[in-house]
Amino acid sequence: MVYSCARMAHRVFVGLSGGVDSAVSAALLKEQDYDVVGAFIKIWQPEFIECTWREDRLDAMRVCAVLGIPFREIDLSEEYKKEVVERMVQDYARGITPNPDVLCNLHIKFGAFAQWAKSEGAEKIATGHYARKREVGGHVELLRARDTSKDQSYFLYRLGQADLARALFPIGDKLKSDVRALALKFRLPVARKPDSQGLCFIGEVSMAEFLQRYIPVVPGPVVCDGKTIGEHEGAALYTVGQRHGFTFSRETSAGPFYVVSVDTAANSVMVSPRRKDATRTTVNLSDMHWVYREPALPLTCNVQSRYHETPVGATISKDSAGFTSAFEHPHVASPGQSLVLYQKNEREGEGDVCVGGGIISL
Repeated sequence: MVYSCARMAHRVFVGLSGGVDSAVSAALLKEQDYDVVGAFIKIWQPEFIECTWREDRLDAMRVCAVLGIPFREIDLSEEYKKEVVERMVQDYARGITPNPDVLCNLHIKFGAFAQWAKSEGAEKIATGHYARKREVGGHVELLRARDTSKDQSYFLYRLGQADLARALFPIGDKLKSDVRALALKFRLPVARKPDSQGLCFIGEVSMAEFLQRYIPVVPGPVVCDGKTIGEHEGAALYTVGQRHGFTFSRETSAGPFYVVSVDTAANSVMVSPRRKDATRTTVNLSDMHWVYREPALPLTCNVQSRYHETPVGATISKDSAGFTSAFEHPHVASPGQSLVLYQKNEREGEGDVCVGGGIISL
């Protein structure tokens, strides 16, 4: 049986972002007789960006007032800056594409926040993630959400058994349209609030504007078959498979051109008019993590190298050098991104099982 939560008297801290998903999660848990506490997490935001955290905090307080639940807050600015932002900047500087949402879930929501909530008497924590879990055979499985267009299990693959045992995902079995309808039913003040887009700490500025504050981001050559054919905005801003963001010389025919590799030391971007040149048949995987335990290898499964990407078939194997993914067909895989692994759930309608993942290296 798949479940988002069960009717128990546990005290649960719900991470309220000021958005509709976490607000409905809190409302559903209260309706199911949990002892619910709304908790707002303040994260780091740079001084040069007009931030929205005060507005989000006020919305979270309003939700708590409507639901009649306590409001708490915790400042995790320093932890967020160290574990998410600084790591992200370091990866961009190395020419690889990081995944800050994965880091945020691991170190902040299910790390520092979960530990604080436990110290404050919470037996469970809940979030507004679109994901599900299921207890089977003495362990907990992480499943895709019912709304596959909103599924966020990709960002949760670094969670372990202890994390999942204490976690609740109240909206994981609902469609986004259901969540909006429930927000109206519960008369939540954020019922019509638009969903946030992009990275929460960047706001309205572009990634280029943000990174220019921390690492050298200057124009450089776009190279194809050893010949400079145009100019890019800064090598650190590009990722394998990307096909926009260049200016070309007059002699260069119209694109598209695909990024094949990035050299931040030389500040150059190598491209090709052939998309297949940006694909790989195999990639190495570092920092491998299994949601439950390492399965028998080689493992045939579906994989995703980006959020919202259509899963593709692959075989995961291991030798003395580490883990490798061999794709069924050549696939674009960007160094630094997470390759997340899924197995088909034998129970119809319950969504694929996320078994783990690793960081792509070529």
